[in-house]
Amino acid sequence: MYPKGPELSLERGTLDRERNILSRLRKRIRSLSVSLSVASTNLIHKPTKEITSHYHPASMFKKFSLEEISSQNQVKASVQRRIRQSIQEEYPGLETVLEDLLPKKSPLIVVKCPNHLTLVVVNNVPLFFCIRDGPYMPTLRLLHQYPSIMKRFQVDRGAIKFVFSGANIMCPGLTSPGGVLDEEVEAERPVAIYAEGKQHALAIGFTKMSAKDIKSINKGIGVDNMHYLNDGLWKVLTPLLHRVD
Repeated sequence: MYPKGPELSLERGTLDRERNILSRLRKRIRSLSVSLSVASTNLIHKPTKEITSHYHPASMFKKFSLEEISSQNQVKASVQRRIRQSIQEEYPGLETVLEDLLPKKSPLIVVKCPNHLTLVVVNNVPLFFCIRDGPYMPTLRLLHQYPSIMKRFQVDRGAIKFVFSGANIMCPGLTSPGGVLDEEVEAERPVAIYAEGKQHALAIGFTKMSAKDIKSINKGIGVDNMHYLNDGLWKVLTPLLHRVD
């Protein structure tokens, strides 16, 4: 027999409660699915510069000293070939003098420092540096010898004092009158930093955004200041050479 009266009302009440519980569970599952989808999308599409920017602190050589050197080793021939190839690909303008800078018969010394910093030393002269697996960047002394090997940006006169203090380069300092951008430069590339009215490069930079974005966005940090005139590396270069020897 089918339930009647109070029994039917009780059964209907139970069914209503079960339906409400199922409805709430479905909503909760949909909410979790959306959250997981967003999280996975953010993880997959996280911009590269957000992942790598903390490897490029502003002016890492600002307080650089001899005590920063943690180890130094002569690399084997295969490693030396890889370093040479990487540098040649990054700076095609060095091709004609690369054998003079990195002679195959001369030992290549890799000097390790904190913050994942590596110096490349040949014949007691530090020539390049890099962070983690990033591109090799020339020291300012090398850039002054071969000024045409890097793409260049120019800051206006007002930005010069900030570059010399180790500050990163802000977009307005590159886009205002006196500033110059090479619009072919992409994000996360080494660039030489020149200044309005100055002949020689002031700093070595690493772009946080492309030149086109620097121009269009025109706010925030455009270039990380990696190495600048009279910073720690510049000042201790001679004693550093003696130590490497």
